[in-house]
Amino acid sequence: MEIQEARRLAAELAEQIRYHNRKYYEDDAPEIDDSEYDALYRRLEDLESRFPELVTSDSPTQTVGGRVSDKFAPVTHTVPMESLHDSFSEQELVNFDHRVRGTVTGVSYIVEPKFDGLSVSAEYRDGIFVRGSTRGDGLVGEDITENLRTIRSLPKRLTRPLPFLEVRGEVYMSHKVFRELSARQELNEEQPFKNPRNAAAGSLRQKDARITAARKLDIFVFNVQQINGAELYEHGEALRFLKELGFTVSPFIQCKTIEEAISEVRKIGKARGVLDYSIDGAVVKVNSFAQRATLGSTAKFPRWAEAFKYPPEEKQTKLVNIEVSVGRTGVLTPTGVFEPVTLAGTTVSRATLHNQDFISEKDIRVGDTVILRKAGEIIPEVVSVVQHADRSEPYQMPDVCPSCGAPVTREEGEAAVRCTNPECPAQLLRHMIHFCSRDAMDIDGFGPAVLEQLISHDLLSSPADLFSLTALQLLGLERMGEKSAENRLNAIEKSKGNDLYRLVYALGIPHIGLKAAKLLAARFGDIDAIFQAEEEKIASIDGFGDIMAKSVRHFFDLPNTAHLIGRLRDAGVNMKSLVSSVADNRFAGKIFVLTGTLPTLSRAQATEIIEKYGGKVSNSVSQKTDYVLAGEKAGSKLVKANQLGVSVLSEDDFNRML
Repeated sequence: MEIQEARRLAAELAEQIRYHNRKYYEDDAPEIDDSEYDALYRRLEDLESRFPELVTSDSPTQTVGGRVSDKFAPVTHTVPMESLHDSFSEQELVNFDHRVRGTVTGVSYIVEPKFDGLSVSAEYRDGIFVRGSTRGDGLVGEDITENLRTIRSLPKRLTRPLPFLEVRGEVYMSHKVFRELSARQELNEEQPFKNPRNAAAGSLRQKDARITAARKLDIFVFNVQQINGAELYEHGEALRFLKELGFTVSPFIQCKTIEEAISEVRKIGKARGVLDYSIDGAVVKVNSFAQRATLGSTAKFPRWAEAFKYPPEEKQTKLVNIEVSVGRTGVLTPTGVFEPVTLAGTTVSRATLHNQDFISEKDIRVGDTVILRKAGEIIPEVVSVVQHADRSEPYQMPDVCPSCGAPVTREEGEAAVRCTNPECPAQLLRHMIHFCSRDAMDIDGFGPAVLEQLISHDLLSSPADLFSLTALQLLGLERMGEKSAENRLNAIEKSKGNDLYRLVYALGIPHIGLKAAKLLAARFGDIDAIFQAEEEKIASIDGFGDIMAKSVRHFFDLPNTAHLIGRLRDAGVNMKSLVSSVADNRFAGKIFVLTGTLPTLSRAQATEIIEKYGGKVSNSVSQKTDYVLAGEKAGSKLVKANQLGVSVLSEDDFNRML
């Protein structure tokens, strides 16, 4: 290869790797799996080794992948948080051992799992946790102290009051917690995380520490970065000391030779399928700190450690059947049923086929021989088709819902096929949670736990059933006393008088959020006018588009919708807009942006007040913004408002304007 061609290829590879680094480290939304990323990285490494003149200081091979987000305050790492060099064969580990023993003698190694999470630093003064940060680019990270405080397995006070200690660890989400989170996200119509690593990273980098706390993260600590008040000479000794201080430390074993270390790497690989946390490899580290100092580091990697990356295990099997289930959001999901195979230590016989596009792209047919693997060692997936079965036919999703038999639809631009029935039993719980939520019908006391009980007792099969519940039925639920039952019935009765927009939002019309529901209610005034409105008239509403209008028209054309609205009307639920016009026009033409937590008003309440007086609420600050209404822990929106000279209001200022 000529140098010109090598330079062009190196530039292309570097740009691809930087892009995927951003998706992985900053967006927590990778688009390729680790093995594909590793292949790109190795190609660039190989090119740079053959043409050393191509190596630049900003090459991905010379820098740590992360970047500091402006959402958090920067933290400069006194001790750099280096990355690790990866090996993909046992021979490469042997080569690592030769390099080490070429510099130092009498070496022993520590072997640990390589966790697939988010690397963090935790600092302690006088035994008290004082600061936590992400790795960032290795030199500068993000201050995530409050979020780390929510992790129960990270001690906030050590068993010994050391003057200063900085440790490095890996924050992760257990597979059990990940499955629970995915179920909740599906229930709330949120985009689920792709794997536990993304879930952990996305949870830890939340501006609101309460969200982090709800995600039930954990941490393994695996390194002493800095210490005052104790002398440590070996890594194994340090890990035992950290355990005495109260940390959950990385499982480890000491090995005298590289052969012993490789044997341990194999054992960890065989065990990864039964672990409740994700690992993508094992790490071999020189035990002696003095020897580590002699070996030193490259611009990016320590020379005293080597990571071994396990290749994704793939197996051939036969696709026996495709079963279609209906999720709580009404989405039809095809699941492949396979002849059982063992992958990453567990038996796999089922895997999601995602949607029709996925099936068509890979041309997956019943009876095919396919290749299966586990993504992130937890989620089985079809990689490719090896061979079609004789006389097989391309697969097509059903045109009716397998749960209720109603027609299904596929919105333009969406991959998902959805059931059109708002009373479909398969999506009942999700509908009920949304229907009762604060921004919808605001029926206090009907959270997921109570609604699940009502459904399991066959007391709810439609939102309309809420309005015929009796005290006797509620008293039959677990932990339900007379006063609680009375309060819930009062909440149901109160909700009957809600404004029309709340009912429209509660119906769960695709593409129609709270703001659109308000516009729809204000434009037509009552539910009957919406039923009769033509698609073009709906699309003419300022703030609506063709897709939204089409979705509204389609929803109100369904026989099931008319049946549900009829039952709600018979129950006494209000069907008219209660706000015929704004109270006055004092905020006419004014654009507000809300940020932070206000002392007494929720964002929904503040928005309602602003709109009542003719104003508009925007999600982003710009030159067109008139006011930023800021509460406690206001973030980047407040910073931008100050930079642009936009007027900033407290809740007291806002009340004086009213």
